[in-house]
Amino acid sequence: MYFEVSGVTVSPIIPFLVAFFVSLFVSSAGVSGAFLLLPFQVSVLGFTSPAVSPTNLFYNIVAIPSGVYRYMREKRMAWPLAWVIIIGTLPGIFIGAVLRIRYLPDPKNFKFFAGCVLLYIGLRLVYAMIKKNGLTIEKAKTVEERFYAEKNKENTAPENKTNPMQAVRTVKFSFKRYSYSFYGEIFAFNTIGLLLLSFIVGIVGGTYGIGGGAIIAPFLVAFFGLPIYTIAGATLMATFVTSIAGVVFYVGIAPLFAHTGLAIAPDWTLGALFGAGGFLGIYCGARLQKYLPAKIIKIILILTMTLIAIRYISAIF
Repeated sequence: MYFEVSGVTVSPIIPFLVAFFVSLFVSSAGVSGAFLLLPFQVSVLGFTSPAVSPTNLFYNIVAIPSGVYRYMREKRMAWPLAWVIIIGTLPGIFIGAVLRIRYLPDPKNFKFFAGCVLLYIGLRLVYAMIKKNGLTIEKAKTVEERFYAEKNKENTAPENKTNPMQAVRTVKFSFKRYSYSFYGEIFAFNTIGLLLLSFIVGIVGGTYGIGGGAIIAPFLVAFFGLPIYTIAGATLMATFVTSIAGVVFYVGIAPLFAHTGLAIAPDWTLGALFGAGGFLGIYCGARLQKYLPAKIIKIILILTMTLIAIRYISAIF
């Protein structure tokens, strides 16, 4: 099948299956899988124009709702966390879109940029896993272990019966601070700090075409010491909303760059095929998350991102 906007010729089943398996594994960490689908589109399919970024964002729009629904059903959706990320990320998404078109249209430079982003994320996750001091991070690790152990004891319980302690409940939410309870522990952070971080992440995410979720999730674990089981729903929701804004922005500015001959607007058909596979994969990943050890989830992300990062960075030399 030929996709006119991207110039790609590939069987429709390939994008669907690739998106399904990618999202199945990484969605448990609150990541849609767009950060891995972009390298696949660039390196394997040969989709190298700026339109690959909004196509990736469109994938998020189609794929993410199933995962958000799943985390809501299990009462593990931290809504204030999601909105803080959204408000901080949105302005950065627009700036990143302009940077992608004006300064990173060349695939070689874009790969180097993407590789640096992925490598940094991977290193931060490694640091968070091996760090032994820091009460907040250690508390999160302890809660993750308890949650995983308890969930595996409840396999025979009715699925719609949720232990109140396993739900994410807001304790306090203000302009300066947000705190919530999970498994008898209180986790809190400065909302202003997260807003500023989300803005920077939005710029990177808008440039890379991932909505920012793949970057903000490791930061929430490594810097803010939040349990991975409590952030997945919020980061997916934030990625969904910011991806909508990103796609609208790319479509809106596409006519302004018509004279360049570059494809700016997304390849809707290709994005929908990826999205369909992601929709099923993210739902399954969200459903299985509570049965996976947090360490396994993080190791999968680290290995995948590091290998891709090394390949992309080495391509510049």
